[in-house]
Amino acid sequence: MLWQQSDGDSSVVLHFDRRQRGRSSWSFMGEPSSASYIRKVQHLIEQCLVFHMNKEECIEALSKHANIDPVITSTVWTELEKENKEFFQTYMKGQEEKALDMATEERVQKMLAEEAAKDLDKDI
Repeated sequence: MLWQQSDGDSSVVLHFDRRQRGRSSWSFMGEPSSASYIRKVQHLIEQCLVFHMNKEECIEALSKHANIDPVITSTVWTELEKENKEFFQTYMKGQEEKALDMATEERVQKMLAEEAAKDLDKDI
């Protein structure tokens, strides 16, 4: 299983396929790789996904709130995308739909405000 989303607790679990990499040689900023650190960043990314964040929002949030270097978050996110293509394709489609819905809502609100302003001008 590459990913799972539990119906009961809104959790997302993504997996790296370690068989393709053999022994991981990841290193960040000249420091030796740490599987537990990578798992921590992965877990934090999963939490961002639960909150429907895109990659940029997640990078910013982890930098600000967890003091994770943006390069590390970006690298782990990219690897997760590679290993969980179907999940991320579906997720990104949902993100695009959310953005369209928000833009539509903004246009409707603007039109309603303009109509309300016109009505006020007629009454004066």
